[in-house]
Amino acid sequence: MTPPGDKSITHRALLLGLIAQGATEIRGANSGEDCTSTARCAAALGGRLEALPEGWRVTPAPLHASHAPLDCGNSGTTLRLLAGVVAARPFRSVLTGDASLCRRPVDRIIAPLRMMGATLSAREHDRLPPLEIEGARPRAIRYDIPVASAQVASCILLAALEAEGETSITLPGPARDHTERMLRAAGVALEEQPLAGGGRRVTLNGPARLPGGTFQVPGDFSAAAFFIAAAAARRGARLEVEALGLNPTRTRLLDVLERMGARIERRAHTGPGGEPIGTLVVEGPERLCAADVPPDWLPGMIDEVPAWVVAAAAADGVSRLAGAGELRHKESDRLKALARGLAALGIEALERSDGLEIRGGHARGGRIESQGDHRIAMAFAVLGGGAGGPVEIDDASSIATSYPGFLDTLAALGGEIGGEEGDVRT
Repeated sequence: MTPPGDKSITHRALLLGLIAQGATEIRGANSGEDCTSTARCAAALGGRLEALPEGWRVTPAPLHASHAPLDCGNSGTTLRLLAGVVAARPFRSVLTGDASLCRRPVDRIIAPLRMMGATLSAREHDRLPPLEIEGARPRAIRYDIPVASAQVASCILLAALEAEGETSITLPGPARDHTERMLRAAGVALEEQPLAGGGRRVTLNGPARLPGGTFQVPGDFSAAAFFIAAAAARRGARLEVEALGLNPTRTRLLDVLERMGARIERRAHTGPGGEPIGTLVVEGPERLCAADVPPDWLPGMIDEVPAWVVAAAAADGVSRLAGAGELRHKESDRLKALARGLAALGIEALERSDGLEIRGGHARGGRIESQGDHRIAMAFAVLGGGAGGPVEIDDASSIATSYPGFLDTLAALGGEIGGEEGDVRT
């Protein structure tokens, strides 16, 4: 299989193209609804976007205020990264989204952007969208991010491109580094200093100008993770994933699956933009064993926890993870949705305040409430391939936010799919 383009990198490529000096071509982009929201917002701010067969061409123009609120759809990445762009411009913007996005907190980006000189306000004591921003020429700052977050770091760095002087941010633990890699590849003067505990200090000298160019987007590891976990959970299965992004800040799931007994081979090289890309081969062992996720591994697989559940549900013994409280504030309360879904299929799952305990077994058929969350729907769709009866998912429409071709890939790998409009049965 070849997964769709990486969603995180596509978001960033669109926004960097919007503020570049020359045209930017994005190849292999993710075509899901989340990235389309970013493209739509970029166009509303004045960028000229042309759809290509597998991506976009972005031609920059002077940015201006949007006549209407910038609709980020269901995409938290769109809202948080876009906030850094518009906070550095001298006009007013309102960032909003669907009902789910408007329940997800934005206070972590408000604090540093205020320090940089923008005026921001949000609902419920500056906690929830819509987010109003009155932009201004930003000041360079030094800022310690309270909780390691690639989205907060990226938001600050995008604003810092317009600031005079040295902006320095500190992440207290591991987090994705796509923005830093992409900025360095574009020639921005950016330094990184590793810190104890997997954190890092990032320093950017501004103002910095981006020349434009070409981004080749690797395959999305988070999208492929569901099939990787399903192969690891199936005795004798073998899956080869091609053109896959293998950024080490994203692939901790592979270490967990290897600890559980899966056989995994990585063949990676450094691609354009400094991103590791390559082929991954995963084989299911005779017996998959339960394993706990070490707390310091969790940041490298936070989006892959629903995929991990697929493997944990089939493993012998009890698998555990903790420190995942932020999963309660995603598109759904993922800890609750995963525990309830497993129980509906006869798998014993204990929901903790910040994690899960799962006793592996043999899933039976049943009906799953996806809570409108694409990762919940995909997890139980692939889990259904090994269940003792049909698994019905109440609403699979959310999958299109990140992986429009998911059901086709599932069918090509042997899944049997049925169901009526909106529902999916595997």
